[in-house]
Amino acid sequence: MNRNIMKLVFASALTLVLLLAALPFQQAGAVGNGPNINPNQSINKDRVKTYEEMSDFLYHVTDRSDRLELEVIGQSVKERDLFLVKFGNNPDNPTIVFLTQQHGNEEMITEGALHVIKNLSGNSRHVRELEEKVNVLFVPRINPDGAEGDVNFDISDYTAGGTSTRFNANEVDLNRDHNDRTQPETIALHENVLQKYDIDYLIDFHHQGTSPVLDDRYVSGSMLYPTNPGVSEETVIGSKQLGSVIYDAVTAKGWGHLAKYPGGDANTIARNGLAYEYDFSTLLFEMRGMTDNSREEAVLGQKSNGYLIKQAVVSMEAAMEAIADGSIHDADINFWDDLPYQEYRDQEEGQE
Repeated sequence: MNRNIMKLVFASALTLVLLLAALPFQQAGAVGNGPNINPNQSINKDRVKTYEEMSDFLYHVTDRSDRLELEVIGQSVKERDLFLVKFGNNPDNPTIVFLTQQHGNEEMITEGALHVIKNLSGNSRHVRELEEKVNVLFVPRINPDGAEGDVNFDISDYTAGGTSTRFNANEVDLNRDHNDRTQPETIALHENVLQKYDIDYLIDFHHQGTSPVLDDRYVSGSMLYPTNPGVSEETVIGSKQLGSVIYDAVTAKGWGHLAKYPGGDANTIARNGLAYEYDFSTLLFEMRGMTDNSREEAVLGQKSNGYLIKQAVVSMEAAMEAIADGSIHDADINFWDDLPYQEYRDQEEGQE
């Protein structure tokens, strides 16, 4: 090849590389546009800790930290311990709860919570300052039996073979049990967390299916404040402010694509029922994709998992920061008026 032509080819290739480097991090689009499960793909849960691994992690990280405290708040149907991780212990400071995995097959959000817990176990100046200004309560994996697929009903026909399920071991949806409280997991949450601590905010993290879209793009997640008419206006405003903080933090990264979740008004679900009963602000955050489900369209391929974990970490850290420095009170809630509801492909519907 002519040397001048070679130089031209090299220069063109270099220019293309530089142009691509200057663009936003395109791979991060996997949050909103990652591959769904397909017939030739097995579901890899390497990023997800088993119950034993999660338990060992929590004991390890809290035993070695002066800033974290681990408490067992009850047991599941199958007698697995239910955990509460506490950061900050000043009753004069605002308190936020991060609730994960009411549904056992919604797992990446718990991995995000464990990352944040580890970050808070250190002794950096920033962590010390946070501890002086905010209390954080983590309820990670409130449905460990469903997460383990250790249940009293058959789930072998699920997409991944029954590795996890939405329900607890008694085939009860815990996020429909906040009024009756028939299940040990729900009872433990209410009696030993919600009724015990002076809570200001709670984020109920979930995963939804893979088909929701906004502007013809898959969403990375969707959010909603309490919509039951019995919830006070002040509580709703606080919820909207919390959502505003998270929306800004996630979309600022360039890879998040968030919509409004079309949820109902029933008080049986945490978003409405907890705000109504306890009068603290709540937010539902639905991440995209589950690890197992009876519906194939609900399960997301593993390549998006890292971005979903990252989205969870960004959301939790943004909420803590805004509550700690008080900027949450200045959050713009008007964006909710213009934020469109997500739509569904493949006839899938939201379940919350």
